[in-house]
Amino acid sequence: MAKRPRIGVTGTARRWSPGWWCTAAALWLAGAIPERISVLHEPSGKPLHGMVIGGGDDIGPEHYGGDLHEKVKSDPERDRLEIHWINYALEQELPLLGICRGAQLINVVLGGNLHGDIRALRRQTYNRPGLLPTKQVFLQPDSAVARLTRRRKLRVNSLHHQAINNLGRGLRVVGRDLDDFTQAVESDRGRPIIGVQWHPEYLFYLPAQFALFRWLRNQGAK
Repeated sequence: MAKRPRIGVTGTARRWSPGWWCTAAALWLAGAIPERISVLHEPSGKPLHGMVIGGGDDIGPEHYGGDLHEKVKSDPERDRLEIHWINYALEQELPLLGICRGAQLINVVLGGNLHGDIRALRRQTYNRPGLLPTKQVFLQPDSAVARLTRRRKLRVNSLHHQAINNLGRGLRVVGRDLDDFTQAVESDRGRPIIGVQWHPEYLFYLPAQFALFRWLRNQGAK
């Protein structure tokens, strides 16, 4: 049996973290070894073959030139930790999967910025949070995400109120919702980087969503 690649998974430090447990389950089923990394979970020091930057609290506006007076729920320690690991993955050319906040932070690290709060900008899509796949995302047919999921349109869940605005270097938008907000990005240079605005870890029972974790495992095994 081929050796399982070790995938670092960043996220909240809380003991009860459904995002971590679901991501870990998805990666294990895909054939990888998940390793939890947070402000309270030190990395083991074993070589990593890929990274998941997980979802959670808002990103501090100071990191992307946002409104410092805007009401956000941020975690400065986590921001710093995940910025470090994104830079590490980019420098080491490790495959990266960004989930919700993680996709936004990858974009920020690459020089992009965010909409601080999209709720007042919604017109055709409710911004009601939920774990079930109730929102539509339209994918670019020539994208890696469309190829992996074998879909041009996905039903996804939604737990966010921030979103990517201007793109960072080397990224392209490959998925949008009905309000034209960015829902998926990937490298425009063939690098193994995918960011999705939804939470596939809560939907990994669906083949199209599980495909994202299988992609990360396969990239990490190269």
